[in-house]
Amino acid sequence: MTEPGDALADGPAALPVRRSVTAFRGGKVDMRVDHVLMPDGELAVRDYLVHPGSVGVFALDSGNRVLVLRQYRHPVRKRMWELPAGLLDEPGEPLVEAAGRELAEEAHLCAADWRVLLDAYTSPGISDEAVRIFVARDLQPAPGERAVGRHEEFDLELRWVRLDELVEGVLRGELRNPLLVMGAPALRWVLSGPGVDSLRRCNRSG
Repeated sequence: MTEPGDALADGPAALPVRRSVTAFRGGKVDMRVDHVLMPDGELAVRDYLVHPGSVGVFALDSGNRVLVLRQYRHPVRKRMWELPAGLLDEPGEPLVEAAGRELAEEAHLCAADWRVLLDAYTSPGISDEAVRIFVARDLQPAPGERAVGRHEEFDLELRWVRLDELVEGVLRGELRNPLLVMGAPALRWVLSGPGVDSLRRCNRSG
């Protein structure tokens, strides 16, 4: 148990796994079933999604407006407003490189300044998906031709919006994408307080 005044921080832990089975292998994710020895001495069966990890980007223009896009999400049967975001393509892919790739593919933009807004697990009770959300500034059109999206990305709708509009939409329950729900209030706090320059800086190779 932590004492008053101790810093709050998630810490590593690994309960013994007596049996582990990959019940399903998909194109991007797997489903694993672990039999875990719990602190009370009982074995508990835990099903969870094995995920490659993901990234999202708050792209800010000179007026601190945010680029959002709307696309179809089949599991929830909704067209949702989201950030440029996506999965890691390869194991060990640098997160900032993945974020730059998604920003170029979905919005045909590149950025000179990259900062880390936050790191999170999207649903740690059922998935090991880890997401890093970036803030990208000093935007320019990406080089080359704009990519033509497929499937859900074929008819993306893009819009520049005020951050306050996003926060208000989150609080009204009208915007439910988890990266927006987590990131918009956090970025609002940053902009009203220490500023984006206070965030962790990272560099892209390209």
